[in-house]
Amino acid sequence: MTAVCKDRRQFFRQLTGMVALGSSAPLFSKTAHAAINTDQGYKSLSLYNRHTDEKVSGIFSFNDIEQEDMLSLFDKNLRDHRQNEIITMDRKLYHMLHEIQQRLVTDKPIHIISGFRSEKTNSMLANRSNGVAKKSFHMQGKAIDFAIPGVKLSQVRDAAKSLKMGGVGYYPNSGFIHIDTAWVRSWNGS
Repeated sequence: MTAVCKDRRQFFRQLTGMVALGSSAPLFSKTAHAAINTDQGYKSLSLYNRHTDEKVSGIFSFNDIEQEDMLSLFDKNLRDHRQNEIITMDRKLYHMLHEIQQRLVTDKPIHIISGFRSEKTNSMLANRSNGVAKKSFHMQGKAIDFAIPGVKLSQVRDAAKSLKMGGVGYYPNSGFIHIDTAWVRSWNGS
């Protein structure tokens, strides 16, 4: 699919339209994707929510200007699917995910295990498991649990830790990495 656009706004309107329509065709080739991200200031993500089977992909930042339409679609993807509640996630999380992918040199979709959690959902999960914090950063929209299929979990952990941008939890038995936008720290879970 080729898009001819006269200006940046038209480009993003067309791009958002393609993503919203669920175009299965890649928006850019892998080569173009890498060049756009590094040379022209574009940041993009592809998110897949394992619980809802929903996918969203697109450019969320252009020359450090966040694209709110796309970020809103990401927020919806990371909603509390049990309560169907959406909040504005901490934008730093999306930048962290993008930087992790850059360090891993991959554009594979990020599989979301958990994004936002309502108080009700978090309480339910905390009652089932000792591994769920009662005052979880997920409840504030400041944490994501995720994996990148095809990439070793330990490599994802190492890339996340190298950013020194927040908390990184490593859960090899459960198959995911936790990142949050609180203070820099790391831990191993189960």
